[in-house]
Amino acid sequence: MREPLLVVIFGPTASGKTALSLALAGRFPGEIVNCDSVAVYRECEIGAAKPTAHERAQAPHHLLDIVGPTDLMTAGEYARRARQILEEIKAREHLPIVAGGTGLYLRALLEGLAEGPQRSEPLRHRLRASARQHGAGWLHRILRRLDPTAADRVHPNDLPKVVRALEVCLVARQPITAVWQKGREPLRGFRILRFGLDPDRNALYTRINRRAEEMFALGLVEETARLLSTYGEEARPLQAAGYRQILQLLRGEINRKTALWAAQQAHRNYAKRQMTWFRREPGVHWLKGFGDDPEVQAQAIEAVRSFGI
Repeated sequence: MREPLLVVIFGPTASGKTALSLALAGRFPGEIVNCDSVAVYRECEIGAAKPTAHERAQAPHHLLDIVGPTDLMTAGEYARRARQILEEIKAREHLPIVAGGTGLYLRALLEGLAEGPQRSEPLRHRLRASARQHGAGWLHRILRRLDPTAADRVHPNDLPKVVRALEVCLVARQPITAVWQKGREPLRGFRILRFGLDPDRNALYTRINRRAEEMFALGLVEETARLLSTYGEEARPLQAAGYRQILQLLRGEINRKTALWAAQQAHRNYAKRQMTWFRREPGVHWLKGFGDDPEVQAQAIEAVRSFGI
């Protein structure tokens, strides 16, 4: 008896992953599992570009709004929860569709992650203090000396990930990339069909710029201010592109026009890093276009049919 099919949709920000996942979920039918590291957090609707209430009503969605803004959601914990949900969807004989743009979450889900060393709060405290004194870029430069591969995967401004990578390097006394390679347990029980969205770069950048403008118009500044007022800078979503630039605006470091420009640039840079990551994924069925393009959706539907559900 053949194993059931699992569809995975990934691609850069603003490439239409939600639209494609809804098209597939409506055709087969399916259930959608979020694979975005910001969308797991409650109270960050606009900056996370979550599916709207109308979109969520079209198909069951999972792993959205599951933790508070100051909670830690590691890739390993995400994978544990996602694998449990995939088994539940399989039991219902629906098509599971994992959709999102966080490469590390996806890798943890499909390939598994090695068990890293226990958290060392004293070391973390010293690293964060060093970042406050010298800036996050200082820690990232240290990480680059210890593990260039890990430094390429972690943005210099993503302080929690930089701190964790350095913590593993220092406690394990070996590069974190070496730790990642040990003891992985890949996902079993599914045939995996990977769809990668690969739209024209200039068209993508136009969409990214327009989406950032829409986020500002919808109240991203106010949403960021609420998170900051309620949780302080410990709110983990505030490390994400868009939120970081609004923080600068709220501190009076830049004006609104500059904040918008910087947010657009940050999202474009993030899209580049996403595509670099996803190019390394094996066995990808690349779709040249956006996920809301009817022709792209038709290609994906036909590929699922030919793969067999």
